Amino acid sequence: MSDDPTREPRRPSPDALLENARREERGQLKIFLGAAPGVGKTYEMLMSGKAQQAEGVDVVIGLVETHGRAETGALVHGFEIIPRRQVAYRGHQLDEMDIDAVLARRPQLVLVDELAHTNAPGSRHPKRYLDVEELLASGVNVYTTLNIQHVESLNDVVARITRIRVRETVPDSIIDRADDIEIIDITPGDLIRRLNEGKIYLPKTARRATQNYFSPSNLTALRELALRQTAQRVDDQLVTHMQAHAIPGPWPAGERVLVCVNERPGARALVRYGRRQADRMRAPWAAVHIETSRDARLPEAGKFRIAAALRLAEQLGAETATLPGEDVAQEILAYATANNYAHVIVGMPAGPRWRELIFGSVSHDLIRAANGVSIHVIPARHGGETPSGAAGGDGAPFRFEPGPYLWSSAYVALAVGVGTLLSRILDVRNIALVFLMAVLASAMGGGLWPALFASAAGALAFNFFFLNPLYTLDIGDPESVVAFSFFLVVAVAASNLAGRVQRQAATARLRAKTTEGLYLFSKKLSGAGTREDVLWASVYQIASMLHVRVVVLLPEHGRLTVQAGYPPDDTLDEADIAAAHWAWEHDHAAGRGADTLPGARRLYLPLKTGRAQLGVIGLDNDRQGPVLTPGEQRLFDSLADQAALAIERIQLAADVDNARLAAEADKLRSALLTSLSHDLKTPLASILGSAGALRDYSTSLSDGNRAELLTTIVEEAERLNRFIANLLDMTRLESGAAAPSLSPLFIGDSVGSALRRAETILARHEIELAVAADLPMVRLDPVLFEQVLFNLLDNARKYAPAGSRILIRAWADPASVMLQVIDEGPGLPPEDLGKIFDSFYRVRKTDQIQAGTGLGLSICKGFVEAMGGTIAATNRDDRSGAVFTLRFPAGPDATHLEGKT
Repeated sequence: MSDDPTREPRRPSPDALLENARREERGQLKIFLGAAPGVGKTYEMLMSGKAQQAEGVDVVIGLVETHGRAETGALVHGFEIIPRRQVAYRGHQLDEMDIDAVLARRPQLVLVDELAHTNAPGSRHPKRYLDVEELLASGVNVYTTLNIQHVESLNDVVARITRIRVRETVPDSIIDRADDIEIIDITPGDLIRRLNEGKIYLPKTARRATQNYFSPSNLTALRELALRQTAQRVDDQLVTHMQAHAIPGPWPAGERVLVCVNERPGARALVRYGRRQADRMRAPWAAVHIETSRDARLPEAGKFRIAAALRLAEQLGAETATLPGEDVAQEILAYATANNYAHVIVGMPAGPRWRELIFGSVSHDLIRAANGVSIHVIPARHGGETPSGAAGGDGAPFRFEPGPYLWSSAYVALAVGVGTLLSRILDVRNIALVFLMAVLASAMGGGLWPALFASAAGALAFNFFFLNPLYTLDIGDPESVVAFSFFLVVAVAASNLAGRVQRQAATARLRAKTTEGLYLFSKKLSGAGTREDVLWASVYQIASMLHVRVVVLLPEHGRLTVQAGYPPDDTLDEADIAAAHWAWEHDHAAGRGADTLPGARRLYLPLKTGRAQLGVIGLDNDRQGPVLTPGEQRLFDSLADQAALAIERIQLAADVDNARLAAEADKLRSALLTSLSHDLKTPLASILGSAGALRDYSTSLSDGNRAELLTTIVEEAERLNRFIANLLDMTRLESGAAAPSLSPLFIGDSVGSALRRAETILARHEIELAVAADLPMVRLDPVLFEQVLFNLLDNARKYAPAGSRILIRAWADPASVMLQVIDEGPGLPPEDLGKIFDSFYRVRKTDQIQAGTGLGLSICKGFVEAMGGTIAATNRDDRSGAVFTLRFPAGPDATHLEGKT
């Protein structure tokens, strides 16, 4: 980055461009905002509509309330008015905007009065602002009116001012979504005069309103609320416009305050001063911390001071941000100009003057580089904190560690040895490069201060051992003085550059390690299939990356319970239980280091996604002070977000499976009840009727009648037995108990057995056999295969008319043996071919519904596949009718089935 951030090539903000693109895709919304009824919002809206109409814009009135005001009513003339929709409610006819008529008309601009209005019951939307949102989504521009007391976030404030609770409100999002807000403002005195003149309410209502709502103090307070709300919206629009068009800021159109904090003790005092300054200016404010490479080496006390300052800023109503960077002043100015902060507050440098000259000063750099930004440098005595801790001061606290300095001494000693060997062949000035290598090695290994130490030690050693006169610190040759001076300057510069590179490399390694950890964690979560796997992976990752102890509590049977922990620990005392429940109920941190229930052992943070709150996570460690530093808090947020999304994914998958199983269970239950109520009840009724006739009239019945009744009982009992057998066979298939007992079988034998078993039900059909006599043996289960044939024959006789022919064919090819059951019925509808083998599925015709449970073909498919074969259903090519084809491996391919049994 250049020294002047205003000279950097600027790019539009992607978020601002996306917001503009979203606005262009829908209609434009303009709100005429007033402090109270009667200020002239509807009048101004109609006047603006007239102006648009004069410019050729297609304008209609969706709904306008004139309240009997003559001047407002006069403006309505000349507009096309969409007829209102009549809604009957409790014996009255209510008029509402006909949104369907407006959408059908599709004007360019529609005027809609009273945005906060509640629609009559039975309307498509309960609130008028929802009607307006639908119009905007369809691309229609809308002008509308609103009073400040109807804004949801100001509802309590208005109630305290006026002692009247407004029931009709609109969410703040509708204000944020507005493309333009025009404040309609008149003084309280003028408004009260209009009220007394009867221009707002009838005289009786006006007197009561003057005594209650329309008092000068109430109107003044509401007027200020309206002006502030409009000013805040305009300020947000200005920032978005600047970001979308890459306009360098700040613009002096509004006051915004930015407080810069770091690890110094005076940071909290600086935050308090920033709040007071923002209150004086009535301006929004924020607190920012620039995270440099030296932050990783800060002592715990410094990290905790940063966390405390940012947390205090949030409590005082500021936005907070932590930004990575190396040049603190440039990062602050870049953030201020991008977000239109006109005032930047920093602390006065507390170190000695020489430190500023050598290492620079953030406050001085800000003052020199500021372009349109006011820099406020605040002394540390603000807030009564120690002068050594002015927030915004410069430099990291110095900590002496002897190891890097010993290595620097060793590098210098090695340089002396190497230089002595090279002094016989090289000029003395070239030997200085050897000492520069020692300086660079010290900088890369230990950082800035060991490199500066190596620079000084190397300069002295170079002078003592290699510059005449030797073995003294005197320098006799003028050229040697120049060489020594340049060596010292180059060594110091090289140590600074190498130290900076070393810090940046360390920071890059740390961030790369964090990024790799997040990537591996995400990869681990994507492969987790159960909630327990996700929870254990999450607690382990959080514990290992943040060096804390972790517990996760999720709701179970209406209460929070510990689901996972690392190290495993499910013991919670009363303070921890209370903190966890408070964090869960209020969606806010509680426990150690928080503002609520700080006496708990752990800090409890909500575990949530954008869709729902899932539980809480408890953290603790053995350190004093806050559990998480700002950097650790950001890392925790990333880990917790990934864990929450994975848990939600598991829960959603479980919900989908449960819903699918429930739907299948309902379908199965419905089909089973249908079968029981019809297909099982019908044969039972026949059996009971026939048996009752035999019991009551046996003496008067002829032998033929008795035989007929007995035949009916037997046939219906067999039919009932087939239904029950099908249900039992399907239960066997679904439970996995239908394991075949395979043995060599000639298919012709099973065909004969199945025909003998089905002789009664096939009595009115003609059976034709075409079974080859030389069929090879096939390994099948005789009982299951006979049941398959019986079900196919039963299905054929149901749909084939009496007297028609049912053909059974069987033949072999080199790899398999095939069998077909062909009927002369109506065939299978093409749309049913893919469902014909589903459980409880029956082909339905317009003129008849065949009796049956819909299980026969499903059982056939299950049995055939259990024996290693396949079954398919098609229609005949030569005439109407269905064809069911069975295929089983023959020859060498059939022997592989034995291993499966």
